[in-house]
Amino acid sequence: MSEPAAGDEDLATAAEVFAAVRPRLFGIAYRMLGTVADAEDIVQDTWLRWQAYDRASVREPAAFLATAATRLAMNALRSARVQRETYIGPWLPEPVDTSQDPTLGAERGEALGFAVLVLLEKLSPAERAAYVLREAFDYPYAQIGRIVETSEQSARQLVSRARKHLAAERRSRAVTDEERTRLLSAFMAAAERGDMVALEKLFTADVVSLSDGGGIVRATRIPVVGGSTVAKYIHAFASRFWDGSAMHLAEVNGEPAIVATRDGAVFAFVTVEVGDDGIDRLFWVLNPEKLEHLPAA
Repeated sequence: MSEPAAGDEDLATAAEVFAAVRPRLFGIAYRMLGTVADAEDIVQDTWLRWQAYDRASVREPAAFLATAATRLAMNALRSARVQRETYIGPWLPEPVDTSQDPTLGAERGEALGFAVLVLLEKLSPAERAAYVLREAFDYPYAQIGRIVETSEQSARQLVSRARKHLAAERRSRAVTDEERTRLLSAFMAAAERGDMVALEKLFTADVVSLSDGGGIVRATRIPVVGGSTVAKYIHAFASRFWDGSAMHLAEVNGEPAIVATRDGAVFAFVTVEVGDDGIDRLFWVLNPEKLEHLPAA
């Protein structure tokens, strides 16, 4: 039996190094881009760069790979924003099942919650990258600066601006999984019945409902605003929307959320942002292309 060529051994070592860092690369890319497919593309492109690079010159492979993945994601985000400007209706991130997949939950869970991902869309690519690297992965500011190609001081400013922007936009408060589960369970029961009175009691006065159908399935293309209006909206479609369906709670993006199935297939994802007086925002993902990674049972 012939000995493996030196090049084969080197590539095998490169693959081992990459595999060890891969979960972090995916976590960065998903938080940056908001979809699994885009994140996987970034990971694959990073691997191709790692294969072709002079690896002997790299002193810290993990740092090199994180830098490559982040910069690729920043470039991809700029292109994605142009595409999302023509998206039919509100564009929402793709929810991911984190109950069985350790890839996203292996490190810090920050910048993973669905409502936070929605707000991250309003940041510049550099702000989003700096925020994700700091809040989700606790990178030092000096390293963040090197990754986004700026100074340490500017990296601090990027993170600070991102935090302030998110704080100004967020209307939610911190809630336990138990409280979130209680509200979601009450919402599921009231929504399925089309009970406007019960729904309105769960909502804040200025609750906002956003639906992402992507032009593929029927969905409201503008935000629905106000407790009474959102309750009437849900009541209006309850009989046909929930007919023959089942709802269950699942851990999605690190939090309890609602997954709805029909004929054994997921057709809707619903999650909420909770304010001081109840459910403050409703997010409905109905685009079937964004539901492929959710549990059907």
